[in-house]
Amino acid sequence: MTKSATASPPIELDCADESIAMQMMRWLTYLRSERRLSPKTSEAYTRDVRQFLEFLAEHLGERVTLKVFSAVEASDIRAFMALRRADEIAGRSLMRALAGLRSFGRFLEREGHGKVGALSAVRAPKIGKSLPKPLPVAAAKRLADADERAGEEREPWIWARDAAVMALLYGSGLRISEALGLKRRDVPAPGAGDVLIITGKGNKTRMVPVLQNVLTLIQDYAAICPHHLPPEGPMFVGARGGPLAPRIIQLTMARLRGALGLPDSATPHALRHSFATHLLSRGGDLRAIQELLGHASLSTTQIYTGIDSERLLEVYRTTHPRA
Repeated sequence: MTKSATASPPIELDCADESIAMQMMRWLTYLRSERRLSPKTSEAYTRDVRQFLEFLAEHLGERVTLKVFSAVEASDIRAFMALRRADEIAGRSLMRALAGLRSFGRFLEREGHGKVGALSAVRAPKIGKSLPKPLPVAAAKRLADADERAGEEREPWIWARDAAVMALLYGSGLRISEALGLKRRDVPAPGAGDVLIITGKGNKTRMVPVLQNVLTLIQDYAAICPHHLPPEGPMFVGARGGPLAPRIIQLTMARLRGALGLPDSATPHALRHSFATHLLSRGGDLRAIQELLGHASLSTTQIYTGIDSERLLEVYRTTHPRA
C-alpha cells in the first residue's frame, strides 16, 4: 500500500502545537492501516482526543505540547470526564473517549514521546447493560414471511426484498450493515451452497450458514427486481437501483411492528439478538454462537444474549469433560 493511500489528512489544532497535530496524523494512519479500525471509530477517537486537547489547553492556560501531554495528571483527566458528563454525555461515550485517549497515549509511548501513566490510573466509567429484547420465535418468523407483506401499497419486488433481508437477519444473525453489504456474487443460489462469507467489524471475515429457504426468498426477490443486479453490485437495492439504505429496513420494521402488534424493541438488530438467543435456548454452544456473531470476545456474546450466571454454569456442567 502506498504512503498516499494510508496517510491521514492534515490536522489543524489551535489548542496544540504542530508536534501534537503531526503525531495525531501518524496515529490515525496507524489505526486505519494496522489496527484496521472502522472509519467511524477513527473519527470518534479523533473527535475525543481533539476535545480533550481543547479542554487541556483551557484548563492549563497554555497550548498543549508533547511534553505537556505526557505530564497530564489523573486529576486533569477526571476533570475532563466530569465536564463531559455535565454535558449529559452517556457513559458509553465517555468510555470510548477514555479508550481513544489511551490509544493515543500508547502510540506516543511507542514513538518515544513519554508515557502518560495517568491514563491507566483513571477508571473507565460504569455503564448500564442495555440489551435488545429477543422476539418470540413465531414473531421473528412472521417478520421474515413475504406473505405478511402481500397487499401492501408498494411494488411486489420491494416487499419481497424486505422479506428476504429480514429472513437473512434472523436466519444468519447478521448485522444490518453486513446484510446490506453483500454483493450479488456473495449469495449462492438455492441448492448451490449453504454458507456466506461476511465482512464484519474491523474488516474481519467470517463464515456463517444460510438456510435454503432464505436463499429462496433472496432468489424470488432477484427474479422480480426491475433493476439489473450485476455480480459485483449490491444484492439488495433501493427503489432507484442504488445500494439499499439501512433506514429503509428500519422503517419497514416500524410498519410491521404496528401490523403485528409488536413492541418498539422489535428492531432489525433485535432479529440478530433473537437469532443468538433462540440458538442458545435450544442448546447452542456459546463458542459457536460467538463465531457466528463475529464477536471478538466470548464475554461480548454473554452480554449480548443476556445470559445469566446460572445459564453459564449449566453450560459448564453439561459440557465440561469431567474425569
